[in-house]
Amino acid sequence: MNIIRVVKTLPRMVDDALAARLRVMPAVVLTGARQTGKSTLVEKLVPGDRRYRSLDDFDVRDVARRDPEALLGGNDPLTLDEVQREPDLLTAVKRAIDRDRRPGRFLLTGSTNLLLMRQVSESLAGRASYLTLWPMTRREQLGLGRAGRWDDLLAAPDAQWRDVLAAGDDAEEDWQALALRGGFPTPALELKAPADRAIWFDGYVRTYLERDLQDLASISALPDFRRLMQAACLRLGQLLNQTELGRDVGLPQPTVHRWLNLLETSYLLVRLPAYAVNRTKRLVKSPRIFWGDTGVALQLGATAPAGAHLENLVLHDLLAWRDARVDRVELAYWRTTIGEEVDFVIEAGGKLLPIEVKATSKPRLADCAHLRTFRQEYGRKARAGLLLHTGRTIEWLTPDVLAVPWWRVV
Repeated sequence: MNIIRVVKTLPRMVDDALAARLRVMPAVVLTGARQTGKSTLVEKLVPGDRRYRSLDDFDVRDVARRDPEALLGGNDPLTLDEVQREPDLLTAVKRAIDRDRRPGRFLLTGSTNLLLMRQVSESLAGRASYLTLWPMTRREQLGLGRAGRWDDLLAAPDAQWRDVLAAGDDAEEDWQALALRGGFPTPALELKAPADRAIWFDGYVRTYLERDLQDLASISALPDFRRLMQAACLRLGQLLNQTELGRDVGLPQPTVHRWLNLLETSYLLVRLPAYAVNRTKRLVKSPRIFWGDTGVALQLGATAPAGAHLENLVLHDLLAWRDARVDRVELAYWRTTIGEEVDFVIEAGGKLLPIEVKATSKPRLADCAHLRTFRQEYGRKARAGLLLHTGRTIEWLTPDVLAVPWWRVV
């Protein structure tokens, strides 16, 4: 079997969203970490009459600096790859759009979150639609072109969740194996041996440190930066305390703050915000930190997957699902100052769906406690609780908490 061809033709869940945006907006920005498959997606979906230019090409970058109008001129739609390498080019794109606002004129891709780069977000305000391509979800890797069954859960009444999830033909999977291979197409689909994947991940991190990072900021202390990455990976799922993190790696807090922002802009680090609506309990406001891909996190941090990596897999699926939607939903976690915590909260349609993740095959009643506390706190606004576990049984542990295997949902 030709694995490369299989990788190139697997559907991605943003396929339809990208095509729809190109029909409406003069510019569409597709961002995501390097190697998530942006170029493959663009080649597959975009008609052949589009011109394609990559700013990884030094000649193209030179023209972008000296004569951006020549690069952008012409009537054919244009795809510009890796635009973060010349952010000043976006001013010329803005002028071109202001002269001609035909839909689909520009498709821009980049390996950084351009919305976090001030000069880019200001240049394209009101002129562009943004999409994020995350590493492949489990169901994308299976060829299904989608994320988990979150839409099914939101659409069904709580009492029907068990039947809805039981009716699916979901394939059982070893979550630890999924965490180790991650979601980047090459290690996830092409490389079978752990040693081969380790080589790929090591090269990925080196390329990021030695090349991609330098596009965002000039950092000479790369060993210190890598040490911070490792420390962040070892704190997967924990509350972010920048002062403590800096003390552990021997860096001042302002440096930690700046470098974490760079990691987030690169889609490597994910900060999950706290759900901040306070009714009767005092809430923790610090974000929790996760990683954009568990394979990279395990390469840099822990040697074996733990419960936090299962949580990270669920969050990754939620992020990919959220960012492909037109109707925005919010993701957060919930924690009180006395330690009551719910791993994830989906806020959609004026309702809250609390989710707890447990790396156990036999969930217990005690595992429901914080989900039930959350539901009591938010009353009618809260939907039933969802407890994801590693076993095979779907059952209502309590009248308001459904325990379900993680692979039935993710």
